[in-house]
Amino acid sequence: MPEIAEVARIVHFLRLHLVGKKIANASAIDDGNVFGKVGTTGAAVEAALKGRKVVSAGNQGKYFWITLDKPPHLVMHFGMTGWVHIKGEKTAYANYYKKMKDSELENWPPKFWKFQITTEGKPAVEVAFTDARRFGRVRLVECPGDDIRKHSPLMENGPDPVIDTDAFTEEYLRSKMKARHVPIKALLLDQTVISGIGNWVADETLYQAKLHPEQYCDDFGDKEIAKLYETIRYVCQTAVDKLGDSDEFPEHWLFNHRWGKGDKGGSDKLPNGEKLAFITVGGRTSCYAPGVQKKTGQVVQGAKSEPIKAEPDEVAGVKKSRKQKATPKTEDEEAEGPPAKKKRMRQVKEEEKELVPEVDVSAGRRRSTRLRK
Repeated sequence: MPEIAEVARIVHFLRLHLVGKKIANASAIDDGNVFGKVGTTGAAVEAALKGRKVVSAGNQGKYFWITLDKPPHLVMHFGMTGWVHIKGEKTAYANYYKKMKDSELENWPPKFWKFQITTEGKPAVEVAFTDARRFGRVRLVECPGDDIRKHSPLMENGPDPVIDTDAFTEEYLRSKMKARHVPIKALLLDQTVISGIGNWVADETLYQAKLHPEQYCDDFGDKEIAKLYETIRYVCQTAVDKLGDSDEFPEHWLFNHRWGKGDKGGSDKLPNGEKLAFITVGGRTSCYAPGVQKKTGQVVQGAKSEPIKAEPDEVAGVKKSRKQKATPKTEDEEAEGPPAKKKRMRQVKEEEKELVPEVDVSAGRRRSTRLRK
């Protein structure tokens, strides 16, 4: 699932190739998930784009937008497998393209496109929003372009730790942690508290801060909170500076070793010998190093350790254990409704074979999602 760095990456490309240009043509598929679930239609998006000039592009956490010379403006969310492609440019992480044939690279529009635009001038710029799993969202927002963050859905989200350094302060983080009584991993994933932190970023920050993911957020001392604040800023800023290219991430990061849970392509140890373990916290699989991330206070009761060989939870959405209580779905996790277990797992396997290029453009790694009971 694209997180803060991947979204910053695509905004970088939009600013480089689209901002300042006038849209000559636009077309959109009338997808009831991508458009309909946020109150618009493909036809409305198409009409809003045709003939308009792109004035700017911006991002806040997992959301990004393009402002036009006249409202409404487009606010987008990638969901799990969404992405923006620009013809002739490699906007995604390198491994995305390694798994594609030359003929696939030349095809336009790309597979699973939801809307596409072509700009005026020569050479024209062609841009397409794709989403294989249809958890992404594209909406229209009626407001002046400079006020876009003052309107829903951006106004309901917390500060971006890279962009909003004036709002995301150590004191802000401390106040949020002391006001809640949830596992720290769950707090970090709450987009109303901090924008942009997803599963791997949360695990990385907790590992770097040497904090246990199960420990309650209101049970940390000031030194621990200060350290967590520093690592959130460090991990998010570094990942954004590298535009989400994990080949450029520091070697000592947990990210480089957390995938696969000991299966082929993954590891159950860090290079320094520290053992990795996996637990479910807040409905998400968490990777951590027990020898480094010690419990220093109260922890959530009933969190379940998982065997090293279980599958990670990054692609098809987290399946709730029968013993878990359902939690409200965020826009990241919204689904139309779970099919039968056998049918769903068969569908996931079939989709993974077909959609390898569409899975995790940032890390270039294939991941599936079955949690063990």
